[in-house]
Amino acid sequence: MLWVCGGVAMQENGKEISKDRRLIFFDIDGTLVADLSKPSKLTREAIEKTRAKGHKVFLSTGRNTAIIGEDILAIGFDGMVASAGGHVEAEGRVLFDSLLPEELIQECLSVFHAHGVYCRIESPEGIYTDPQMEELLKTANPDKSNSELIRMQKEIEAGIAIRPYKEYPRNGAYKICFTATSLKAVDETKRFLGDRFDYVVHPYGEASTCFNGEIIRKGIDKGKGMELICQYYGADIKDTIAFGDSMNDYAMLTCAGISIAMGNACEELKRAADVVCEGVKEDGVYYQLERMNLL
Repeated sequence: MLWVCGGVAMQENGKEISKDRRLIFFDIDGTLVADLSKPSKLTREAIEKTRAKGHKVFLSTGRNTAIIGEDILAIGFDGMVASAGGHVEAEGRVLFDSLLPEELIQECLSVFHAHGVYCRIESPEGIYTDPQMEELLKTANPDKSNSELIRMQKEIEAGIAIRPYKEYPRNGAYKICFTATSLKAVDETKRFLGDRFDYVVHPYGEASTCFNGEIIRKGIDKGKGMELICQYYGADIKDTIAFGDSMNDYAMLTCAGISIAMGNACEELKRAADVVCEGVKEDGVYYQLERMNLL
C-alpha cells in the first residue's frame, strides 16, 4: 500500500488518489473534547467531512486504548497513536506496541514513592493509582490549560473505574503518570530516571499545590508514532497536520508539517506551533479545518 501526498498522485488499493491528501492527527483531551465531555456536533462533523474528502485522520492521545471512549471512536478514525506513542495502529493493524517491563515499572514506583510522588499506572488491563494520588486530585486547583489534570479530576467525579494499586496485575504498563505537592520532589527523581525517561510536566499556576505530569520512555512519543503511520502509508511527514493542547503533544507538533495549538493550550505549546486556533470549547478543530479548506 502506497499513500503519498508530497508531489505526485499515487496508488491506494489500486486507485489513484490526489496529491493533496493529508494525514491529520488529533489529541483528545483539550483538543477534541473539553473536560471529559462528549465531542461536540461540529467536532464530529469536522472529522467526518475531512475523511469524506479523502484525508486520513488519526487520534494521537496520552490515553491508553481502554479509556479512549466509544463516543470518540464512533466518529470514525483511520488509526491511532495511544499511550503517548506506546501503541500505534493504522487501518486496524498494530504497527507498534511497547510495554514498559515490570521490573522497570517497579523501579520507577520505588523512586517516586521514596520522594513522596504519587503514581498512576496505565496498563492494558486498566488504570491503577496510589490512594494518595486520588486524594490529592480531589483537592487540586488546576490551571485552566492543564487538560490532563482536569480530565483526571473529572474521571473521579464521573466514577470511571480506576482501580487501587494493590489490584495492579504487574504485567507491565504503557505509561506512568505522577502527581506531587512539590516540583522539587519531581526534579529529584530525575537523578535516577532521567537517563531513560523524558519528563512531561503539565501547566501549573503560581498558587498550585498539585503538580502533575508523566514520564515517557526516551525514543517513544507521539511524534515517533506519526512517523510510523507515515511509513505505513508511504507518506511524507511534511504532509501531516497535528492538533494539540498540552506538553505531551510537543513532540507531535514539532514533528508535523503543520502544527496547530488550541486556543486553550499552554503558552509553551502555542509558541512552538505554526498556528493557534480557537479553543476546544469554541470548536477550534472545526473552524481551523474549514479555514484550511479540508472539510
